[in-house]
Formats: sequence, C-alpha cells, structure tokens
Amino acid sequence: MSDGPRALAIVPARLGSSRLPRKVLLRETGAYLFEHTVRNAERSPAIERVVLATDSDEVEKAARSVDVEAIPTSPDHSSGTDRVREAYDVLAAREGARWPVVVNVQADEPELEPEHLSALIRAFADPEVELATLAAPVAEGEAEDPAAVKVVTGAGGDALYFSRSPIPSVSHGRGGALAPVLRHVGVYAFRPEALAAFCDLPPGRLEVTESLEQLRWLEVGRPLRVLRIAAAPPGIDTPEDYRAFVERFTASGEGPE
Repeated sequence: MSDGPRALAIVPARLGSSRLPRKVLLRETGAYLFEHTVRNAERSPAIERVVLATDSDEVEKAARSVDVEAIPTSPDHSSGTDRVREAYDVLAAREGARWPVVVNVQADEPELEPEHLSALIRAFADPEVELATLAAPVAEGEAEDPAAVKVVTGAGGDALYFSRSPIPSVSHGRGGALAPVLRHVGVYAFRPEALAAFCDLPPGRLEVTESLEQLRWLEVGRPLRVLRIAAAPPGIDTPEDYRAFVERFTASGEGPE
C-alpha cells in the first residue's frame, strides 16, 4: 500500500501518428504497445485504477480483448490532455469524483518506472501542488535536439520555462557552478480542478511558439512542480524506437503480458 494520495491514471491512445502509424496497436512483443503502458502503470502502488482513453473503435475493441478498461472519446481533441479531461469527466459523472490526483500517461511510454509514477503522485501531499511532471538529466546529444524538451526550475522545484532549445544558455556564462540541464519527461499529474482549468485555458503565445502545451500554464502564472528522476525512459516515436523496445523486452525474457 502506498502512503499519500491515490490516483487515477488515464492513458490517451490516439490511433493516428505521423512518424509511426498506428503505433499504439503494434504487437510484435505479443502485447499491444498501449497494453504494455497500462500494465506498467498498474505496477505503481499509488495508482488505484488505469483506463485507456481513445478516439478509435479499433483501439477500444483491442483494449477490451485484453481486459483493459477503455473509454471512447472525441476524435476532435487537439491534445492528449483534452482526451484525458473528457475521460475523467465521464468517470466522474458516472462514479463520482473520488480521485484526488489524475495522471496523464502517454500510450507510447511503456517503460516509465512505477516508482517514479508513485513519487509524482506523492508530490500532491503538498497542498500547494496543482500540476506536476518529471525531468531527468539530459543525455548526450539531447541538449541540441528539439525533440528533447528541456526545462529549468526554480529553487522550490517549480518550472520556470520549457523549451526545445538548449536552456539555460551558457554562451555568456561567467564560470562557477553550472545549473543542471534537465530533459522533460512527458507525464503529467493534476488535481482534477487543475486538469479542468488547464484544458479551459486558450493556447498561449509561448505554447504556440514552442509547440509545448505546458507553457500555457506557466504563461498565466500557475505553478508546475518538477520531480527529478535519474534517467528519462525511452519513449517510442519512430520505427527505430519501437524495434529497440522490442529488443529490450525480448532480452528481458518477460514474455507477453
């Protein structure tokens, strides 16, 4: 049993994907990609329930075939966060809003450490935390990679800014201790009220400029707590990423889940 608040995890699973078509339904390991992510999230003792939120009848049918709870959502959402909000609203209307924390776990993140998810949820024992996410030290080559989102934090652990560019800049530094360079890990946890407020905000100027939706929250002055972890898990965006995942899974000897 986990100390602290218990959470509902919602896994948004959109069938369309530009770089890796239909990736949530890839099944070379014997389990769907979304299935790996759901089962992995279920290993966190701080997570009470995991549901899939999808815009696809095909994904919903696949989920039910492997005993994964699925909620159909609109195909018109512009982000996974909007999909999470709709799924949460469906559950809250049906069963009552009984989860103090809602976690948005991307369907293409099957290797998040369950303990890191638990740590993210435990952050909400602090009543000041409305929204929280994870970050890790940047790996070699990531500082200049626009696909690796960087984040800088303040002394209290809240985000100051996210960018696809290298931040903080050291081009005019005067020496001394260097600020740590952190890579954002795209999993978010919300209080339900913050989830609704986030989705109700219009896209901000910084969000549009960087193509990073979390910046809308910072632009209106709301706090976003960042929890540091040792290393970022390898997400799956390309065919090469998926092949590497299959190789790691096969080498682990776990077999289909």
